[in-house]
Amino acid sequence: MEKGLFFSPTPFTPPTTEEDRLSWLRLIRSSRVGPTTFHRLLGEHGSAAAALEALPRVAQAAGVKDYSPCPEGVARAEMAAARRAGARMVCFGSPHYPPDLADLPDAPPVLWLIGDAALLHRPMVALVGARNASSLGLRMARRLAAELAEAGIAVVSGLARGIDAAAHEAALSGGTVAVQAGGVDVVYPLENTALTHTIGTRGARISEQPMGLEPQARHFPQRNRIVSGIALGVVVVEAAERSGSLITAKNALDQGREVMAVPGHPVDARAAGCNRLIREGAVLVRGAEDVIEALGPALAAARANRGAAPMATAPEPRRPLGHLAEVAGAVLRGRRTTAPGVPPGPPPRPAAETAALHRAILDRLGAAPLAEDQLIRDLALPAAAVAPELVMLELDGAIERAPGGLLSRVQDHAAAPRD
Repeated sequence: MEKGLFFSPTPFTPPTTEEDRLSWLRLIRSSRVGPTTFHRLLGEHGSAAAALEALPRVAQAAGVKDYSPCPEGVARAEMAAARRAGARMVCFGSPHYPPDLADLPDAPPVLWLIGDAALLHRPMVALVGARNASSLGLRMARRLAAELAEAGIAVVSGLARGIDAAAHEAALSGGTVAVQAGGVDVVYPLENTALTHTIGTRGARISEQPMGLEPQARHFPQRNRIVSGIALGVVVVEAAERSGSLITAKNALDQGREVMAVPGHPVDARAAGCNRLIREGAVLVRGAEDVIEALGPALAAARANRGAAPMATAPEPRRPLGHLAEVAGAVLRGRRTTAPGVPPGPPPRPAAETAALHRAILDRLGAAPLAEDQLIRDLALPAAAVAPELVMLELDGAIERAPGGLLSRVQDHAAAPRD
C-alpha cells in the first residue's frame, strides 16, 4: 500500500474477530463508500466500527441528509450466503490477501474466495482477450497458459467466454485464478458452468462483489482492475480496437504492470488491438519464454519472496495430426467420403445445425491462414462431417483455401453472429 494512504498514526491491522469482519463488510457495502474511501476512513478513524459510527456525520458534512450505513442484517445475510457457498472472506492485510493487489490505492478491502488460497501468493500473469476468439487465438491462449503454469506461474483471467475460458482450462493442472465480475457464487456466463465449478475445486475464484450479485456492465471494468492488479503482467492474446481487454491493458499500465501482446494478421479485426499495443510499446509475445523474459527481475523477486517452485522447462509442442489432415484433404478432393474403415456418415443434418456449424467454422477462422486439420481438431468433429461444409463455405465465398491445406476467412463476407 502506498505511503500516506492512511492518515492516522493508529497501526493498521486486519480484522481478527467475526464482529470486526462484520464491520468491515458493513463499511465497504455502505452507500458512497468505495475501496479508496474505505481505506481513507479506516486510516482516519482507526477501525471499521469507528468509521461506521462517524459515517452519518461525514455524509451530513458533505451535504447528504438522512444517511445510514449498511444495516447489520444485510451484512450478516451476505456472510451466511458465503458460508453456504463455501466462500471465505479475505481481508486486506490478512495473510491470504494477494500481495501484488495490496499495492493498489484502490485495493479491494474484502475479497470472497472459493478454492485454494495458496494460489493467491503464487506469481501470476494475466491472460485476456476476445470473447469471439479465432481458432488461432484460442490455440495461442492455451499454449501460453499451459507453458506458464508448467513454469510455476499461476494464470489469472476473468472467466469470460473465448480467450479467458481457454486460458483457465489450459492452466488448471498448474494453477489458475478466476476474477469474477459478479458474486463469487454466481456463474456467468452460463456456458462456463462446468469450468466455474472446476476452478472452484482445482484453482481459485475471487470477487469483491456481494454474494449473489448478477454482473452488470459497470462491474466488468472494476473486475478488470483486479485482473491486472493481482498479476505481475498482462498478456493480451487477441483483441479488437475497442475491447474490454484494452481496458485491462490500460489498467496494467497505470498500475505499473508489464503489458504484453500477441501480434496478429494486419487485416484481422480481432488482432487490431494487440497490434496497436505493440506499436505503442507493449512487449511482443511469441511464447511463454517471452513473457518470462519480460517479467525478469519482478518474477525472480516474486519467486524468492513467496517460495515459489523453481521454473520448469516448457512442454514439448504437440505433434501435428498428419493422418487427420490426409483424411480431410482426400475428402475434399473427392477420393472418398469417409476415412478408411469408418462406416458412412450420418444422414444430412437439419438446416439449423448446418448454420450453427458454419458459424462455428467462421468464428474460428480469421485473415491469418489456419491449417485445416487444426480447425477440425478445434471443432472436435469428424473430418467427414466438417469437410463438406468447408466446401460449401468456399463456394459461398466465405473462406479461401491456400496451398498446404490452409484456410482463411474472407474479411468482407458477412460476419457470423457474435456474443
